[in-house]
Amino acid sequence: MGAGFASTDRFLAELRSNKLRPGYVLVGDEIFLYERCRRAVLEVFVPADLRDFCLSDIDLAEMSIFEALDRAQTPSLMAPFQVLFIRNLKQLYTRGAKKEEFAAIDGYFRSPNPQAMLIFIADHLRIPSDPRRMDMTDKDRYERIRETLGDHCGIVELARVDESDALRWLLAEAEKQQIKLEQDAARELVDALGADMMLIASEFEKLSLYAGPKKLITLGDVETMVLAAKQRSLYELTDAISAKDKRRALALLAGLLNASDGGEDAAIGHLYMLARTFRQMLVILEKNVRDSRAIWQALWQGFRMPPFAAEDLIRQARRYKSKRELTRALRLIARADLELRSQPPDKKLVLERLVMDLASEPKPAQLLPSSTQYAMDL
Repeated sequence: MGAGFASTDRFLAELRSNKLRPGYVLVGDEIFLYERCRRAVLEVFVPADLRDFCLSDIDLAEMSIFEALDRAQTPSLMAPFQVLFIRNLKQLYTRGAKKEEFAAIDGYFRSPNPQAMLIFIADHLRIPSDPRRMDMTDKDRYERIRETLGDHCGIVELARVDESDALRWLLAEAEKQQIKLEQDAARELVDALGADMMLIASEFEKLSLYAGPKKLITLGDVETMVLAAKQRSLYELTDAISAKDKRRALALLAGLLNASDGGEDAAIGHLYMLARTFRQMLVILEKNVRDSRAIWQALWQGFRMPPFAAEDLIRQARRYKSKRELTRALRLIARADLELRSQPPDKKLVLERLVMDLASEPKPAQLLPSSTQYAMDL
């Protein structure tokens, strides 16, 4: 496997060993690898019956690093071990030097609580499958993280997965489940979904259920189950949202939810797909893409939609009057993502409220000036 898998594999091995570090930084925006790491942490350190006592999801946009460190240092009376996921790490690298904040972090790690583990999430960086092609801004951000946290924390790279690694993962997963996956079927699945691991894993799970006792997935199965389903679901939903058709958008969301298990991973997967599509529309609008031939130059490898969706997405993007409307949509999605991870009583209600907000005309106060980069970081 490639760089992204290698880094997460090392992290998963450390979780199951006695060489655990008091802190880690998950660097990169590859959500499939992030979810892989998070599930492993929960499996090893967070018993289901103690989750409320030993797991903290902290957003540095809402809680200071001082409060987060104080929580980590305070032993839990109800759980033997604490895990703190600390999101929005970029807050520590904006607006000033943050000398007091980094001094507090340094002080904590000089004498960390042995019954706690801090996991910082730096998903404001994008690490391509070939690190040599990393954007200079992201390189500078990465170096700053290494300088400030690298001595204390393990660095786990969540790099984008290239097509060859996605193909190897698919074939290995099929072998693990004792399913015969035809090579052409695996290649078609990867090509159709643009090496997007979150989508590939989700669609492979559906294909596995479809295969049933025969334990065989053919090229025809992929063409029938995946491509047609993709065309009917996600892009129809974003089409209804961009057309401000609330009734149709809610009906399409209900169809998506009925087709999935409705659990946390499925809900987060739907949000991820929405965020990715709106980010694609933002680039399309920013670069004034007008036809599908130009779209492949505007969107980089690993960030492209299936070919059948190109014209639809260009049409949808052009319904938005400005980039600020799309950055508003990304903020709404980010807020819903945080709410879902906070274990709400009704995940469906969170998604329905999001779709209603996305399909509503924004009020002037909601279109505050913001940079394109901020929206792309979400």
